[in-house]
Amino acid sequence: MMDNWDMRDCPDKPGWIRSNATVLGALPVGVLLLISPVVTIGKAGSPALAWGTLAVVAALFAAIVLVAPRPLGGEALTAVLAAVTLAATATFAPTEWFTLYLLVAVAAGLVVRSRWAPAAIAVTVLAAGGMALVRGDAVEGALWGGALPTLLAGASVYGFRRLGDVIGELARTRQELARAAVAAERARFSRDLHDLLGHTLSVIVVKAEAVRRLAPRDTGAAVGHAADIETIGREALLEVRQAVAGYRDSGLASELDRARSALSAAGIGCEVTETGPALSAETDLLLGWVVREGVTNVVRHSGARHCRITVRRDADPVVAEISDDGRGARSAPAENASGLHGLRERLADSGGTLSTADLDPGFLLEARVPAGAGR
Repeated sequence: MMDNWDMRDCPDKPGWIRSNATVLGALPVGVLLLISPVVTIGKAGSPALAWGTLAVVAALFAAIVLVAPRPLGGEALTAVLAAVTLAATATFAPTEWFTLYLLVAVAAGLVVRSRWAPAAIAVTVLAAGGMALVRGDAVEGALWGGALPTLLAGASVYGFRRLGDVIGELARTRQELARAAVAAERARFSRDLHDLLGHTLSVIVVKAEAVRRLAPRDTGAAVGHAADIETIGREALLEVRQAVAGYRDSGLASELDRARSALSAAGIGCEVTETGPALSAETDLLLGWVVREGVTNVVRHSGARHCRITVRRDADPVVAEISDDGRGARSAPAENASGLHGLRERLADSGGTLSTADLDPGFLLEARVPAGAGR
């Protein structure tokens, strides 16, 4: 029995606390309700039988409370307690024995399954009032001395039990929400790292290739590209640190500058067209991610000679298009699809959409974002 008091043996700690709090509260109630029959045993006519009956009632009630977390056992014991109570109140004359119906109502509120507990309490109330009438009590006495106290006892215990169940359910729901939030944050962080490092490492690879090509014949240009690699690496390190801290906010203008630099280093011509007024901070950030992912794919996979970036901010939704004259989507590896999937999720979170199409030749990436995203 002591194992019931070991927190390590109980995986549902809110339920463990609720059940043992019930034990601590219900047992003293049972003791108090047995006082009235005890003090009137001398009037019962057969003291030995009365003492035996009270001992059985006390043992049953204690067993019911201690097995309260196991509804089937508790329900069976409650039925036995109800039968003993009916027999006792029919046998012994003093009306003080009617407090045993309060014990039955308390037991029903504790252990009978929730959908049946109100009915069990109602039956106990009717039994208490009906037995009082059968034993010759007046209607007022049966109501105020038998039925109403029984109803209050059962309803109170059932109410506290339901409150404990709701508190436990809220605790479990909070845990589930916390786990969902952690999962969502992991997905966001992995997506951010993919977008950050995919673009940056692509530019570093392109510039490293340029250094290798230019080193034999143009040392000055090679040194310039090497310096760019150093700068880009430092910026990437800073961006990763900011992403870890959750503060990264690289807008459209910054990404367009990086796109021009990356495309130029890769030997790809770049044409940028922007129309319309300034955007909300969230929309500007989202379009920055679109440019980053789109240009990264052009540099890494397209084999293009020319890339066009168009941003139209004079309508709602705002449209960003990135097109090239390369090989198209058929030659892109699976990692490209992974990056676009992450970008599509990012846009969908703010009500935007992402679409792609093969051109002849080339590839088109189009994003549509609400002008007021994030407001």
